[in-house]
Amino acid sequence: MSSSGLKFTFLMPLMVACLMAASASIFHNDFDITWGDGRGKIVNNREVLTLSLDKASGSGFQSKNEYLFGKIDMQLKLVPGNSAGTVTAYYLSSKGSTWDEIDFEFLGNLSGDPYILHTNVFSQGKGNREQQFYLWFDPTADFHTYSILWNPQRIIFSVDGTPIREFKNMESLGVPFPKNQPMRIYSSLWNADDWATRGGLVKTDWTQAPFTASYRNFNADACVWSNGASSCKSNTSPSSASTNRTWFSQEMDSAMQQRLQWVQKNYMIYNYCNDAKRFPQGLPPECNMS
Repeated sequence: MSSSGLKFTFLMPLMVACLMAASASIFHNDFDITWGDGRGKIVNNREVLTLSLDKASGSGFQSKNEYLFGKIDMQLKLVPGNSAGTVTAYYLSSKGSTWDEIDFEFLGNLSGDPYILHTNVFSQGKGNREQQFYLWFDPTADFHTYSILWNPQRIIFSVDGTPIREFKNMESLGVPFPKNQPMRIYSSLWNADDWATRGGLVKTDWTQAPFTASYRNFNADACVWSNGASSCKSNTSPSSASTNRTWFSQEMDSAMQQRLQWVQKNYMIYNYCNDAKRFPQGLPPECNMS
């Protein structure tokens, strides 16, 4: 197959995701704007949420619900133009000193330079599992779907239906895996020009403010945690009375593996598992597994 044919095959999920009409989320039903003094807004008949950043403050929101496993989808349109120094974070996190966290972070850049999509997984308060990617499209021109599939066996990060990263449960190797702590969804837009763009060399241009990111079409097919109990039957199986939760036991099939390999070959720019200098005592144990 020609390279153009391969690219078409791998990008089919992207085109399908763009063509499918996702059910509109009424944002105030699912989220609270938690900081920003009016810089976070719910607009467009309550179907779009915007976060803004200026020199005085950024802004952020969090989900009303906590979740313990699920498939979480959100469409984002990132800050356009010169976004250097800004970070748009979209993640799941629990609380406490031994928290779990599953991260998407979008690191802004100068006009014409690509965004960097930064991913990380924390378990029991330990992270240092960064993988970074360029995207194969302009994430500021339109909305795109960023998804986290989290089940007891794996975490899959996807963009427009194309998997970009899989973090497997490797507790058998002594690697903690997020599976016991319910997490909320958080998002924020904030200034991080001390590190976000070229290690802090490029600073935020405040003449471009306010910077704005937009969100729509949130969907959570997930186990809601409330009053110490899950809406699913147990932590190991979804409720038979719930929707058909194929995500709960989903694995990476051969087509998904091919798309994952395509992304990692062509768009991955950093992988902690390849950074031997960072781990002089040896790479983390999950890095030694194929």
